[in-house]
Amino acid sequence: MRLRAEREAVVAHARRMAADGLAVGTSGNLSTRAGDLVAITPTGVPYDVLTAEDVVVVDLDGTPVEGRLRPSSEVPMHTAVYRGTDAGAVVHTHPVHATALSTLLDELPPIHYMVVLLGGPVRVAPYAPYGTEELARLGVEGLAGRSAVLLANHGATTYGDDLAQAYERGVLLEWLCRLYAQARALGEPRLLDAEQLERARVAFGGYGQGGGSAGGGSAGGGSANAGGAWGSR
Repeated sequence: MRLRAEREAVVAHARRMAADGLAVGTSGNLSTRAGDLVAITPTGVPYDVLTAEDVVVVDLDGTPVEGRLRPSSEVPMHTAVYRGTDAGAVVHTHPVHATALSTLLDELPPIHYMVVLLGGPVRVAPYAPYGTEELARLGVEGLAGRSAVLLANHGATTYGDDLAQAYERGVLLEWLCRLYAQARALGEPRLLDAEQLERARVAFGGYGQGGGSAGGGSAGGGSANAGGAWGSR
């Protein structure tokens, strides 16, 4: 079986999505790249019964290479991210707070300094039908200089060097969206300015066991190592 380790990693992370509030039912999808091949979740298969054999291998054009099932309907989005960035893995989710804010905002503002771990305030890409090349293009445009994007009236996409990093960025994005939504329910939140964000970015460069502490730590159950799963790109 091709890409056995990558397919097993896809299964392991897919099984966490519902418990982590990132997906409902069979919604959402994730993938990881190995050279010119991509291991991606199949369409319509419940994650709790997903096996490595169910995960589909496609090439960077989205053509199936190996697998007994049809790949995710969002293959165009995943392959577009791989072609347009240095992503090693892509996670597409439908979390409640991120999706709700995607219907209200043009950009998730800097409510917390940890937004720098996604590259800065997260853009909302214009709406396009799911599974289309148009959605893929708009999503990649929204990712410019970022490792996360909200998709209007749809959900969110994050990427990283590997599945662990891409997935934890998805967790972080939903935490930031939940934080902003709760703050707005109480009033008008204070936002960080460009200088404050830059100071946080510099501080995170030395955060973790390899350097000085930037403060904070994990959010929403994610990794506390800024140079790891939530490391800035």
